[in-house]
Amino acid sequence: MRIIHTSDWHLGQYFYGKSRAHEHQQFLTWLIAQVKSHDVDAIIVAGDIFDTATPPSYARQMYFNFISEIQSLDCQLIILAGNHDSVSMLAESKELLSALSTRVIANVSELDKSENLAEQVFILKNSNKEPKAVICAVPFIRPRDVIKSQQGQSASDKSLSLQQAIVDHYQTLFEQAQLLVKSSKLNLPIIATGHLTALGVTSSDSVREIYIGTLEAFPSNAFPVADYIALGHIHRAQKVGKTEHIRYCGSPIALSFDEAKHEKRVLLVDFENNHLSSVTDIIVPCFQPLAMVKTSLHKLSQAVEKLLEELNINPDDSKKLWLDIELVDSDRLSDLQPRIETLVEKFPVEILLVRRAKQIRQQLRQAQQENSTLSELTLDEVFSSRLNQEEYFSHEDESSNKSSNKSSIKTQSNEVDAEVENDADADIDVNKRDEHKKRLQTLFKQTVEQVMAKESAQ
Repeated sequence: MRIIHTSDWHLGQYFYGKSRAHEHQQFLTWLIAQVKSHDVDAIIVAGDIFDTATPPSYARQMYFNFISEIQSLDCQLIILAGNHDSVSMLAESKELLSALSTRVIANVSELDKSENLAEQVFILKNSNKEPKAVICAVPFIRPRDVIKSQQGQSASDKSLSLQQAIVDHYQTLFEQAQLLVKSSKLNLPIIATGHLTALGVTSSDSVREIYIGTLEAFPSNAFPVADYIALGHIHRAQKVGKTEHIRYCGSPIALSFDEAKHEKRVLLVDFENNHLSSVTDIIVPCFQPLAMVKTSLHKLSQAVEKLLEELNINPDDSKKLWLDIELVDSDRLSDLQPRIETLVEKFPVEILLVRRAKQIRQQLRQAQQENSTLSELTLDEVFSSRLNQEEYFSHEDESSNKSSNKSSIKTQSNEVDAEVENDADADIDVNKRDEHKKRLQTLFKQTVEQVMAKESAQ
């Protein structure tokens, strides 16, 4: 059996105000061509089909058109929801799409009912309708789907409980898969999926940090012993835990400037004699070049010219390079845009972002002269700046000075540092502050990104 493992399409994404519709359509057309040329039996899309929970209508149309074309090729399609996807939006059409050889798994459900198990564990067939594998189809797991919070738990207790609940969920599905293999009287390989952050992986700027409750990363040795585990959420293709069979395929297009130099790919996964035999990269063509350039203002023209040569982009090329310019010699941005536009006007480039080098901004901050623009700051920096204005996080707790056995609680920059001596109540208070801060930070990031996405779509 042969499958394609892909993920993190982010259909409907707007990139600094630019639509990615053309790139996404070219990718989907290219993907259909790969299915034909490589005789692919199934495609697994491991989450984040859309960029937001309310994707624009053209993105949804693109999604349905792709499913219609794939169905005509006798290729099974397995769609798994990611943290960017709307459960209700994906679920609303899953019964209809099941008639088009497409299985949509929008969320995990209680496994004490046989129909829920059958929805998440099922047999994959090849183009000749022969059983060839069993899949444990796991989408993005929300804490409420697998665990109930208990009063009085510490952050570490919650993390351990949640990790165990996810392990138990995988194990229950894996045991059901083993039963299906046994009942089929065929030695079928077992495939598992997931949309999460595995421990030790490398992410990029475009990856929204997701905390499954208080669990920040899932250990690779906690996955079941499946023959292949297809993961999504991380946009850089990579192996997990130095294994061959646990893989992130990465996103098919660059979703941030720091991904510009990465070759994007889908993974062609082959099973022979009912076991994993090979995993092959199929490199996705670059449909829209983008790049970062770090230079001084007076060397900008030379730097851009050199960059275009390295990327083999001709000056007369109609396709413009999207550019992120980081200046190392300027402390002002207000009057730079016209000057920069003049310096690069002869080149086939479009400037999407201009910012000062981080060290310049740090020097200005220390001199209390900084006037950063939002485009220069990460969400973490915006959050920390705003949080430091709150008395709850930025000042010493006055009550801690009223008793000799109280600790001093103090925030420096973006972290809450607790020095606890002997008072258990103070320890609990510090834990609450840490948890509160982490929840606020996650909600802040998600809210800002959703608002920005909606504004770009309008």
